[in-house]
Amino acid sequence: MTDAAASSPAVDATAMLGYRLKRAAAALRSRMDEGLRPHGLTVPQYATLELLEARPGLSNAELARGAFVTRQSMNVVLRGLQESGLVRRAEASDHGRVLPTHLTDEGRRRLEAARGVVFALDRRMSGAVPEHRLADLLADLDVMAVELGR
Repeated sequence: MTDAAASSPAVDATAMLGYRLKRAAAALRSRMDEGLRPHGLTVPQYATLELLEARPGLSNAELARGAFVTRQSMNVVLRGLQESGLVRRAEASDHGRVLPTHLTDEGRRRLEAARGVVFALDRRMSGAVPEHRLADLLADLDVMAVELGR
């Protein structure tokens, strides 16, 4: 797209790729919110539990990046998870201010119960794309993320 086309008021923003990605992401978020609510989890809390199961001991900053929230928001997420008994954080750390976080047994149980909701949504989303196009779509999304991350 040229600079002139990008600034043209005649361009329908709702036809643009970014708008459509955001619309799909908003629909996914809404369904995840609905599905996770009965499990007592928000989307950032669920994402944090998934990250901690995959990589126990992650720092607040690493969790924030992985869950797509700010470090300040992650502090709130972790406090809620800790108060619910789903994670535990060290009182002190050997690595300066970094306090590693780990799932508790209850955190693992809650994650396992909630995971079915999220995986079913992913299957539903993936099922909306013809199977022969899905691998290319996923690869294209990865390339877009890399391009915009530069």
